[in-house]
Parts: sequence; structure tokens; C-alpha cells
Amino acid sequence: MIRPLLFSLLLVIVSCKKETINHYDLAITNAQVIHLETGKIETQHILVSNGKIEAIETEGTSNFKADSTIDASGKYILPGFWDNHIHLRGGDSLIKNNKNFLKLFIANGITSVRDAGGDLTHSVMDWKSQITSEKLVGPTIFTSGPKIDGPNGSWAGSLEVETEEDVVHALDSLESLNVDFVKIYDSRISHDNYLKSIEEAKKRGFTVSGHMPFTVTLDETIDAGMDGIEHLYYIMKGCASNEIEVTEKLQNGIIGFWGAMPALMEGYSDSTAQATFNKLKENDVFVVPTLHIGNTLSYLDEVDHTNDEYLQYMGDGIIQTYQGRIQSFLNSSEEARKNRKELDTFFGELVKDLDSAGVQLLAGSDSGAFNSYAYPGISLHKELQAMVAKGISPLDALRTSTVNGSIFLDQTEDYGSISKGKVSDLVILDANPLENIENTRKIYTVIKGSQVFSKRDLQELLKNSIID
Repeated sequence: MIRPLLFSLLLVIVSCKKETINHYDLAITNAQVIHLETGKIETQHILVSNGKIEAIETEGTSNFKADSTIDASGKYILPGFWDNHIHLRGGDSLIKNNKNFLKLFIANGITSVRDAGGDLTHSVMDWKSQITSEKLVGPTIFTSGPKIDGPNGSWAGSLEVETEEDVVHALDSLESLNVDFVKIYDSRISHDNYLKSIEEAKKRGFTVSGHMPFTVTLDETIDAGMDGIEHLYYIMKGCASNEIEVTEKLQNGIIGFWGAMPALMEGYSDSTAQATFNKLKENDVFVVPTLHIGNTLSYLDEVDHTNDEYLQYMGDGIIQTYQGRIQSFLNSSEEARKNRKELDTFFGELVKDLDSAGVQLLAGSDSGAFNSYAYPGISLHKELQAMVAKGISPLDALRTSTVNGSIFLDQTEDYGSISKGKVSDLVILDANPLENIENTRKIYTVIKGSQVFSKRDLQELLKNSIID
């Protein structure tokens, strides 16, 4: 009698275990999950609670219940996009316009942004807090706060440094603001203070990105500890065999920034470039190409933007800030316009070489006030398209957005992949972006933490973003 009784008890225990059903806030079922680390696509269920991925189960399993379910059959899902170079800026009169941008990012599946310097720090910090607590619709914001530059710098709100003591005080200010990284600009900062700013920021544990004064060499910048180079001008300089000669002319005031471009393009050397690429890789330096805005600004005389769809979301205040770059380009000589277009072509070839060499790239739009016709949200997709058009694979282009963005800012514990424990920032697409990168724009649903935005919700966000 004992053995049958024990057997019956075991059956009861086993059957109870089989009947255990886990409960979640949200179940995304039958999704074609794109794992960006490998490029592999698997049909899986993604189970979410409290804004995080609690479990991932294979197709066919059903030992769970959820408060809500998204049937993603035939859809493709990947981590939410990151725009790794935007600007929230323009002064107090444009606060409302900048806040409006936040909806445009979500409407385009962008769940995180890297704000690379501006003059709206207190507003940005407030928005950042509200977004984190889900009181405001918008992407997670990683911000540098104000830029570091020299005396009388180009951008309003910059922290101006003229002495080593100024550098220390600037970084004290950034620490007190609790910024996510440090951004250094190149309009007025001296050779020595630029390198000192990088070194001091690294001592304090900051990730550092920025432009590079042409009075400084790329080797010096990397050796000082720079983590990220914004734009390709500075990479091109480091790939030129005549960099030292051109740098000396810049230091002596013989030529200026734009005057150096033709000489640097002409001085491009494959052997120098490969050595530079290796140094970038060895030191884990990321590069932000910003191809789309570069192309847009290079062809302002040929492309009519009057009927751009996204102008309706910008408002007159933002549109007026475009005039500076537009007039500067239109007032330039025919030779200068020609050089700008040749530079744009050159950068397209350079970015492919960087990718082929294994240098880590970051997809960033450079969208925001003053950057003519580079629109928040949509421009990130155009940046990805530009990368693919230059020969980068769709998978590698996608990695430059979310995967590399999270690595650069040391946020891989929470972001960068679809895996258990990560924040549930997700984008569901109607078509496979690995087959056609333009499919990143075919958005079915965006999940931002515990917030779910259906296609209809996303359309409503766009509608509500129109500025009369």
C-alpha cells in the first residue's frame, strides 16, 4: 500500500508543477525576434512586467497568462532604436518646440537618445525625470548638459574654459548636474585646454565625446582618452599623411577649418588610414558619422525642402534657426559648394572603410534647432539608410543604433538586446529590416518600458505634434 500511495503523491506533485502558470503584464506572442548580436531570427514569446523583460519563451509554449497580449505573428521585433546624436537647444523661446520633439522620437520607434549638448539643461533634466517615471511621453534621455568650449564659444550656454582652473570648475558643474557624459566643442577651445578637458573628465569617470580642434592631432585626442568622435572631419584629418603639416598651418593661422578640407582629402593615405583605424579600435573609440545631415547640408542649393512633411512639426521658431546654415551655404562660392559636395562623397567612402576595418560606429542624426532640415525622429532612419547606401550591411547599420549606443554609454545591463532582465524598450515592425533597411519605418507597435503605443497611437502622436 505504501508504494502506490507514494506514487500517487508524486503524480499529484508533478501535475501541480505542470499546471503552474506565470502571470505577466504583457505578452508579445509569436514574434520574429531579431537578435542584433548575431543576426539570428527566432520565433519567440516576449513576456514583460514592470517595464522589463521577465522571460522569453520559444514558440509553442503557453504556460503563462498576461493582462494584455500583442499577437506579433508575421511581425519582426528588435530593441527600440537609439539616436546617438541629437540636440535639445535654442533658448527659452524654443522650450515648447523641443519638448514637442520627444513625441516624434517615440513615433519613429526611437526609445533612447543621446543629447549632445545644448542650453536647455534644466528643462532637459526635468523631461528626463518625467519620462523615467512615465509621466511624459518621450525617449530615455542621456545628456551631456552644456558643452565645454573656449572663451566666446559658438553655442549659447557652453561652459567656457580659458585656464586649467576653468576646466576643473566646468567639470565640477557637470558633475553637480549629474550629466551622463561630457561633450567638448572645438570653436574656441585651445589645444592644451582641449586635451586637459578630456584627461580631467576621464579621471572623474565620465564618457567623453566631442569635436576636435584642428590645432590638435587625432593621435593626441585618442591618447588623451577620448571615447567618441562626433562627425568625420576629424577622422579624415587623422587619415591624411599631411596631417602634421596641415595642423601647423592651422596653428599659425595660415589656413582655417574649411580651407584645410581640400588639402586633407588630397593627403588621404591608405596606410595612414589603416594605422588610424587600428588605433581607434585598440582604444575603443567610437565614431559618429552623421551622414544624413552632411548630405542634406551639402545639397541645400539643389534640393527644395519647402514641402517636407516634417516641417509641420517644427514650428516657425525652429525653422527660423535653419536660416543661418542655409544663408551661409547659399552665400558661399561655387568652388566652396563643389568642395562641400566632394567632401560628402568622400565621407561616404570613409564610413564604409571604417566599418570594414571594425571601427565601432554610432548612428546619430544631429537633429535639432539650427541644423537645417535634419528632423527629430525620421532622420535617424535616414541615417541608417545612408549607411546601407554606402555599403554597410543592414545588420551592422542596426547595431550602430541600439547595440553600440548602449555599449558607448555603459548601459548594456539594461539596454542593447532582447534578453531577460533588460528594459522592455521594443519596436515591432511589419517587415524585416535585415532584408530592406527602409523597413525600420514600417512600425507596427512601440513598447517603451510599460507603455504600449499601437500604430494608431503613433499616428495620434504625430497628429498631436503638428504646430500651427
